[in-house]
Amino acid sequence: MTSAARGRHGDSRSLEEGPRRASGRGPQGSTPELNVQHRGLGPEGARALGSALSSHPIIKRLNLRDNGLCVAVAEALAAALSRSSCICDVDLSENQLGVVGARALCAALVANPAMQRVQLAGNDLEMQAAKCLAELLLLNTSLQSLDLSYNQLNGQAGTILGPALAENTGLMELNISWNHLRGLGALAFAWGLEANIFMKILNISYNGFGDLGASAVCEALRANNVLEERNIGYNRISAMGALSLGLGLRVNQTLKILVVSRNPMRNEGCLAVLKAVRNNPASALELLDFSDIQVKREFMDLASSVKTILPELRIKTGASRVEYKKALPPASTST
Repeated sequence: MTSAARGRHGDSRSLEEGPRRASGRGPQGSTPELNVQHRGLGPEGARALGSALSSHPIIKRLNLRDNGLCVAVAEALAAALSRSSCICDVDLSENQLGVVGARALCAALVANPAMQRVQLAGNDLEMQAAKCLAELLLLNTSLQSLDLSYNQLNGQAGTILGPALAENTGLMELNISWNHLRGLGALAFAWGLEANIFMKILNISYNGFGDLGASAVCEALRANNVLEERNIGYNRISAMGALSLGLGLRVNQTLKILVVSRNPMRNEGCLAVLKAVRNNPASALELLDFSDIQVKREFMDLASSVKTILPELRIKTGASRVEYKKALPPASTST
């Protein structure tokens, strides 16, 4: 049977069987999950999925990664999600939802008060999708984790999402890496982060914040007393931008993990960041990641002296490897 035939016939059967396989809790109380990733769902599969979700209310997690969802399928899925009162975790990464599909899904997610985690990575989301994403941030107060990585959200999208982040009252983790936030849009986005009092984990790596954006990030570090993990790697931040980051690190008391890898800040920029940490006796930093940035002996000597002040601090350079990504706990399984 061809893969297309499996998408038309085999998947509808697996959708009917999937909830039964996932209906019981595992030995460790795992959340019931319907996993149909990489299946190539078509209209028939979408209808079967809607029926499965309606008839099996125990499903908490829905994984539809890499299914080539077209707009019609996305709209059918949105209708099913809007009626579900149990699904709290949905993965729609690596589909081609585009603007129209994103609008339908965001409207459904706004109407679903149970939703806590949404993954929309790799969905061709451009500036036109920013408005519905902003509405999701403003109206769904239960959403805790949102993944928008590997899309085409640009500076104009940043000017829309920034004010929504400032008003958001629930999001704890945001991944918007591998987009095109730069210029005034990066500034607006960073200003929104400055006002947000819930965000704990933020990944804005592989954008184009530059030194101007780094200055705004510095202000966020100075004002925000909640953020614990920030990844700003590969953002065109030079030694001058690193000086701005240092100003924020001198006073911040909550940040535990800072990743600045693959920025052109050179040894001088790394020294500026590390000196700022040394001059902050209340720093909570546990990891500084300078991967893929050339540092000199002067930096290594300073790192050794800083570790005598902050013995729990790990400093990662090209010569060392440290795992810094912390997995979020699973979405709540309470009913």
